[in-house]
Amino acid sequence: MKNDRKENRNLKMLCIDGGLLAVLLFLDQFTKYLTILKLKGQPAFVLIEGVLELQYLENRGSAFGMLQGQKILILAVDAVFMAVILFFMLRLPNEKKYGKLHLLLTMVMAGGVGNMIDRIRFDYVVDFISFVLIHYPIFNVADVYIVVAVIVLFILFVFVMKEEDLEFLDLGKRQDQETK
Repeated sequence: MKNDRKENRNLKMLCIDGGLLAVLLFLDQFTKYLTILKLKGQPAFVLIEGVLELQYLENRGSAFGMLQGQKILILAVDAVFMAVILFFMLRLPNEKKYGKLHLLLTMVMAGGVGNMIDRIRFDYVVDFISFVLIHYPIFNVADVYIVVAVIVLFILFVFVMKEEDLEFLDLGKRQDQETK
């Protein structure tokens, strides 16, 4: 009976993660669709003069335009990275204190999958948000998911979580507990 409740909690959490992933992917893909529809072939749309613009860009590389034209390599690395995230998401305990980690890992997953979809569909990633004030590379909503989630994960792991909160990551210990 205890295992049934645990499996139900696991299934419920996976459904929540999957639903959130679908919503985040929809928002990412919808903003990219609007970008193609409204900005492609147009001059930059100024939101705040000298600070923020919307500008269509086809990024054929990875983060910050690195690895230009290396679609297969980028997709392979992305797939491995998404598999690792999924592995950790499946290992996360379904206790309330781990809800933030579920959310943040889902955000990273949504960002990675959103950009992978572009790379597969178009051979490039659609970027459109430009901070011209600091000449920051043009990015998209999926990139925002990844950057925000990784920053918050870093803060959680370094300043908030205790060592015992991360015991679920110890693969050997978990296997020992499951065999008992």
